[in-house]
Amino acid sequence: MIRSFAFNNSGKLHSRDMEVFLMPTLLADTNLFLWVDLEAASPEEVKQILEGVFHFHPLTVEDCLNESHSPKVESYEPKEDDRFAPFLFMVIHAVDFNRQDGLFDTRELNFFLGRNFLVTYHNVPLSCIQEVEERCLRGTVHVARAPDRVAHALLDSLVDNYKPALEQLGLQIAELEEKVLRKPAPETFEDILRIKKEIIHLRRIIGPQREVLSRFARGEFKLVRAHLVPYYRDIYDSLFQIAEFAQGYADSVSNLLQIYLNMSSNRTSEVVKVLTMITIITTPATLIASWYGMNFIDSMPELHKPYGYLYAIILTVVSTLLTLLYFWRKKWL
Repeated sequence: MIRSFAFNNSGKLHSRDMEVFLMPTLLADTNLFLWVDLEAASPEEVKQILEGVFHFHPLTVEDCLNESHSPKVESYEPKEDDRFAPFLFMVIHAVDFNRQDGLFDTRELNFFLGRNFLVTYHNVPLSCIQEVEERCLRGTVHVARAPDRVAHALLDSLVDNYKPALEQLGLQIAELEEKVLRKPAPETFEDILRIKKEIIHLRRIIGPQREVLSRFARGEFKLVRAHLVPYYRDIYDSLFQIAEFAQGYADSVSNLLQIYLNMSSNRTSEVVKVLTMITIITTPATLIASWYGMNFIDSMPELHKPYGYLYAIILTVVSTLLTLLYFWRKKWL
């Protein structure tokens, strides 16, 4: 699906969803800015826009179509035989956390940013695209006056959407803490390992994206005007805070795992202790039963006495009680 919007220098909508053959004409108008959004586009639509209208470098088109797990940004300047205008190509990822599955859903967003155009490409609907599109169409804050402004709005919305995902993750970690401290089970151990894996996955995404946004924050690219650099720096600061939250969650989960293992070890020790106590307490009875169970009748005068059976019972009970008394005084019971 292709969505296209043309805005004038004041950020007002000039036209939308125009025919592809009209786009080169709109690009030639220096008073207009063109935003083309490709969502789950067919190969024919991709070829029409990325190659036919904008003539982007083949490597960027290939990177755009192939899913990448590594965020990046690259600047392209035309050479002698190139037909494209200078542009930035950026790959960045949006995330969503599903509490039911406990998994981060990663969605890739590709940018082609030029002086008077912005092309976005993604395979699934993204909330940041929908939100910024509505803001541009309302035209109340003049977001759409330039492509670097719209790119900033998209990145800002994308990073803000990390926060609800982290809040959901925080709630799940809190529930895990309660389970670990109340009654840990093997399923709890599996949940801890799964959450730990997802946090590692999140940090692997955030780390490279911080590097990408730091280049914008330093004003490295000429296609981003100087007065907008502080706004990009603000996005970088927000992502830095999110990275700190992720680090904190990683530490919490590691502590949870250690607590779970310690509690499991303590439970095992308690079981071994109880079994050992039972063995020791029953040792006198076992010893006496074994002694009088031997078949040396003539050599055991106790067996010839009329109260020998009662004597064996009393000896068994007294020795067991003495063993229990010893453990009680040692505070082992």
